Amino acid sequence: MTYCVGLLLKAGLVLLSDTRTNAGLDNISTYRKMFVFEEPGERVIVMMTAGNLSVTQTTLARLQEAIDDPEDTEHRSIMRAENMLDVAMIVGDMLSTVTAETRTRMDRMAQAANASMIVAGQRRGGKMRLFLVYPEGNFIEATEDTPYLQIGEHKYGKPILDRVITVDTPLADARKAAILSMDSTLRSNLSVGMPLDLVVIETDALRITEQRRIEANDEDFAAMSAAWSQALRDAFAQID
Repeated sequence: MTYCVGLLLKAGLVLLSDTRTNAGLDNISTYRKMFVFEEPGERVIVMMTAGNLSVTQTTLARLQEAIDDPEDTEHRSIMRAENMLDVAMIVGDMLSTVTAETRTRMDRMAQAANASMIVAGQRRGGKMRLFLVYPEGNFIEATEDTPYLQIGEHKYGKPILDRVITVDTPLADARKAAILSMDSTLRSNLSVGMPLDLVVIETDALRITEQRRIEANDEDFAAMSAAWSQALRDAFAQID
């Protein structure tokens, strides 16, 4: 399983994913689930994936082939698409096609072939947008009323986002909320695991503002996790 979260704010985007995949308790691996496509000054696109690994890897490989093919058009290449809505449509079409192909094979073995993706970014002249793409290729978009989207094991990290995040939240606070949302998920579900991948994109920067991998021994993450646990214990003790 996995957990990925994207926050769309007036100040920019915050995106965070884990890297754990498992095909049973004795088959746990680490795979990157966040992928960056960037042409600084022109566009920046980030994708995060959850679900069947063969589906997501094939989808990303085919999207990359379209990027690398100089003859592919704006209808197939996310780096030539005219806007982020077209990017989401291209990703949705590809994910739907790959899901259908894979499902035909895997149904015979009673195995699931579902996968979903978060697609976020901005193109020069357009606004920042954040989409959740479903296996069938359809998608929903983050709004001012719901400025974040999640895929994977989302229920453990959702409460803090509901209580803290609005479109006016500063990037530093949103970054902290995303990390604490992940920390809550890590504590409650062993199928989500470190290291973590974090990306921050400031509005209209048209490039990655911050990108880092948070390892299991990261001191800042450990300190934040401990402080959050203590704050929760203190708040609990103060309630009559």
